[in-house]
Amino acid sequence: MLVGGPTPAAAFELSGGVSLGGILARTAPRLAVSPHAGMAWHMEGGLLFAVQELFSVLPPTGTAGAGVVNHTSAALGYASKGGNFSAGPSLSIYSMPACGATLCGRVVGLAAGGHFQADIYLAEPPGVSVSADVDWIGGSSRVLPGGVAAMVIAGLVFRLRSR
Repeated sequence: MLVGGPTPAAAFELSGGVSLGGILARTAPRLAVSPHAGMAWHMEGGLLFAVQELFSVLPPTGTAGAGVVNHTSAALGYASKGGNFSAGPSLSIYSMPACGATLCGRVVGLAAGGHFQADIYLAEPPGVSVSADVDWIGGSSRVLPGGVAAMVIAGLVFRLRSR
């Protein structure tokens, strides 16, 4: 006879790391270096509630200068010993150089969107994090019309757990 029961999950988890990837906002993709941090609360059955902060720096290219994008998200997901998977809404604040069809300049604003993150832990505590954000950049800009901006990054993540 085999008897099993639920295994207790960590009640609280902190994670953080640095990732590398790119952002595309209706122009050519740009490199992004992104420190990130998150807090997660584990519930029964592997359910996860997470709050994540992702700050991306877009290194300067030519005379355009550097750019920054800050994503804050709240997400629901699934947690296991080997990783966390979550998705939810996000809010972004951005200031970055961009080029439209005929004009280049700095775009600044606030955007609502969605966030997906997968943290895979093959060894404790380091792991690999893959994150994707899709934002709707609205408003009227002489440089870019409203549209979709997407960012995908991957890198190392470390976690600390409380039991």
